[in-house]
Amino acid sequence: MTHARGAAKVVVIGATGSVGGSVLDICARFPERFDILGLAARSRSGELLKLSERFGARYACLAAPSSDDIKLFASRGIELRSGTEGLESIAELPFADHIVFASSGTDAITALQRALRSDKDVSLANKESIVTAGPWVMPLVTRPDQLRPLDSEHSAIWQCLREESREGIDRILLTASGGPFRDWTLEEMQGITPDDALKHPVWNMGAKVTIDSANLMNKGIECIEAMQLFGMPHDRVGALIHPRSQIHGIVSFADGTMKFLFYRPDMRVPAAAALAWPERLPIREFEELSPPDVEEWSLEFFAIDETRFPCFRLAIEAGRLGGAYPPLLIGADEYAVTSFLNGRIPFLAISHIIERVFEKYSGPGPSTLEDAIELIAMGERMASEVCTV
Repeated sequence: MTHARGAAKVVVIGATGSVGGSVLDICARFPERFDILGLAARSRSGELLKLSERFGARYACLAAPSSDDIKLFASRGIELRSGTEGLESIAELPFADHIVFASSGTDAITALQRALRSDKDVSLANKESIVTAGPWVMPLVTRPDQLRPLDSEHSAIWQCLREESREGIDRILLTASGGPFRDWTLEEMQGITPDDALKHPVWNMGAKVTIDSANLMNKGIECIEAMQLFGMPHDRVGALIHPRSQIHGIVSFADGTMKFLFYRPDMRVPAAAALAWPERLPIREFEELSPPDVEEWSLEFFAIDETRFPCFRLAIEAGRLGGAYPPLLIGADEYAVTSFLNGRIPFLAISHIIERVFEKYSGPGPSTLEDAIELIAMGERMASEVCTV
């Protein structure tokens, strides 16, 4: 690929995932605006190599490359780096302008810190980085809109707050499709299988986040993230069921007015907003990204039933309690969802396990980032113990 003079030099961490793919799609459509400098992935070295060659990336990173990987990338003129140190190094490349964090998990938190300290523009779709490490990440944001949310809902809130005074915000509301079990009774939910739960009606995502979306845990975690990103207390952040997934976030203001962001549910829309800020790219020219016709609009909303979706309630409670509870939530949920996918526990037991972990924990909150990450591992261990009782 020919590199355009004057284009923003972009690094994408999590390049082989669905969010990373959306970011790269926007970059491919506007090559005069974006120059891919580096790409990173946890594994899938073959796919990473193909993407690196397609976009002309000069740097790549894998969690644990083989010696063959290193030789193969080098033979194509691509410098392959490895592990956490490699990730940190490409996140602070002196000639990089914009670092995109589209990966999941905690492995990229220190790279995120490095990017912010290096005064890079950062786009973020990594929930764990904020839910677990918000107190050690958010203070590193030194200028307005340096950190740009990539998740659909947080991007919507961020865009609604453009040029708005934070003092005028009354409440932030995220939206949820309600997942595949929106209309199921509690009795019907007793027999949910992994295949049932993996059939999300709107979004195409990985297995873990799809299960979290099916029981609305994901929406609760996103509420915790919104508390951190926008500096809002727990009682001024919430969520609503919006089946059509056309409105992605709502902000109400002190004067009684409200703003919401409406667009077709496609991750390329928030990707374009984050990459091009403060400009807006003409992506409506592409048919699949054009907004729905007026007659297709839907303004239908419902409250979340916490009896049928207790995982949402538990996440909101973790956000209210703060301290150790958000990282414990992340760890316990990871173990419980994996156990459900492996057929060891029923769907409704996910919330029971997390609630038992909360009840059993009596230790302090984290005082360092390392403490917070250790609490994720503790949440997994405690969930394992609960499962074996």
